[in-house]
Amino acid sequence: MSGQRDVDYDLYYWQLPFRGQFIRAIMAYARKSWTEHDDEATRQLTASAPGDQPVPFMGPPVLIDKAAGLTLSQMPAITLYLGETCGLLPDDPRSKALTLKIVNDANDVIDELTLDGGREMWTKDKWDDFVPRLQRWLTIWETTGERNGLTAESGFLLGTEAAGIADIVTSILWSTMSDRFPVIARLVAETAPRTHGLSQRMQSVPSLARLKKQAFEDYGKGYCGGEIEKSLRAVAG
Repeated sequence: MSGQRDVDYDLYYWQLPFRGQFIRAIMAYARKSWTEHDDEATRQLTASAPGDQPVPFMGPPVLIDKAAGLTLSQMPAITLYLGETCGLLPDDPRSKALTLKIVNDANDVIDELTLDGGREMWTKDKWDDFVPRLQRWLTIWETTGERNGLTAESGFLLGTEAAGIADIVTSILWSTMSDRFPVIARLVAETAPRTHGLSQRMQSVPSLARLKKQAFEDYGKGYCGGEIEKSLRAVAG
């Protein structure tokens, strides 16, 4: 975030990490500045008629690129745009497509972790049934990294020479939930050591380390909020 007079972006998202943290992390890594709008401003914009919104959308995050005069919703679309404009996407079409695949996988994981935004609540039986699926997701990440030369100590998810969107998103996905849910932290470390190592290395980058510290200061241990988080903490906290 920034207190500067001239900032690069406006971000509308709830005062929680969850889906918005991917966007924050990319902006932080790219050394961009943004204004973080509070829950009330986000609520008002979300409740506005589509014709009155800067981009017609159903739910946040919403990002406004002030210099370009562009407003976007949907986390994967924002991520792709920031990656392209901040130089964090690979140049070749294959790697770009694989990057977007990782972003969409991450979006799927957090949807599954919150039972489609809290349509149901977690119970012990539901969680026990879900754990093998979460381990499969971790194995998908682990296999992707292994095929591209990733180890726990070095390398990047898609075999690129420098970190990019795929690595930032990977780190935010697994470290944010691991930091807040001890059961998940153990699953990540045991099931996917390469992915765990990459996530920890990325979190040690100063800009991402500052963002992580700020998230705990701003949101405490909050993750996705509401009754769904309470039920998740009962089984994974």
